[in-house]
Amino acid sequence: MSALLSFPIEPPVREQPVPADSSRSPFKTPPDFLSIRGVRLPIDELVDKSLFVPEYRQRLRHRLLDASPFPHLVLEGIFHPALLELVAEEFDMLPASGWAEVRSKYESTRRSVLGVSLGPATQLYFNIVNSGWFTEWLSCVTDVPYLLPDPKLFGGGLHESRNGATFAVHRDFNRHRHLGLKNEMVFITYLNKGWDPEWGSALELWDKKVNHCVTSIQPEFGRTILMPHGPASYHGHTKPLQTPDGRPRRSVAAYYYTSPLAGKQHGDESASVFMRPARVDQVKTFARMIVPPVIWALGRRITGR
Repeated sequence: MSALLSFPIEPPVREQPVPADSSRSPFKTPPDFLSIRGVRLPIDELVDKSLFVPEYRQRLRHRLLDASPFPHLVLEGIFHPALLELVAEEFDMLPASGWAEVRSKYESTRRSVLGVSLGPATQLYFNIVNSGWFTEWLSCVTDVPYLLPDPKLFGGGLHESRNGATFAVHRDFNRHRHLGLKNEMVFITYLNKGWDPEWGSALELWDKKVNHCVTSIQPEFGRTILMPHGPASYHGHTKPLQTPDGRPRRSVAAYYYTSPLAGKQHGDESASVFMRPARVDQVKTFARMIVPPVIWALGRRITGR
């Protein structure tokens, strides 16, 4: 990936008068694109800006909550298609050591391994969806604050199914296996152009109470699903994949988490510890150790400190 992010400056002109027409800036306009394998990607168009309009964001929130059989959100074309085309190309560039084959009586799939080195377009996609501004948007839409991404992509990353593959109806894991964080949601973008529903392998959302598929989502190129994790979020693709030309079903997925301590104050645990504190601060620290927490909190509320 060649990314021109510097701000080149014209060589300075010394001891010369300012020209009569000084409206032209001496700075070259910084490029507003990235180039990956010769494809120009406009930086400000990589993600649909309308997602961040407050009124539209609120409508998305209502759509998510009203969805059946459990809250979810299907979005179309929110990423620049050229970016996703490059991501799809990079599936074939990932070495064999970068894939894990998952075979059991419940599923048949391939996933990129934990912490694998991704291609530049794929890394750019995950840089976006794991960024602070994007996770804040997710928090606003789902009303789940303090979301944490996982840069190593446990359970996520590149997903690929081949002919005959299925995935039994299931709920995702509750906790990150290595970090112990609570799984809050998964964000999946599909990369399959010209998908034919007759090929099977649609994402099925099931109602556990009636043991029935309520909604099917075809894995069409540029389609994204946001699926909060919960006790009712059963999904899978039970119809075996059968493509006439042997093409695989591909997607990229990212999970988001929360910490059990998120949003909670923990006294001095969230503050820096200075080697030589002022005497008044030493007294405060000692007082806090001996005063019951309820009384200390009441005192702070009264004094406003």
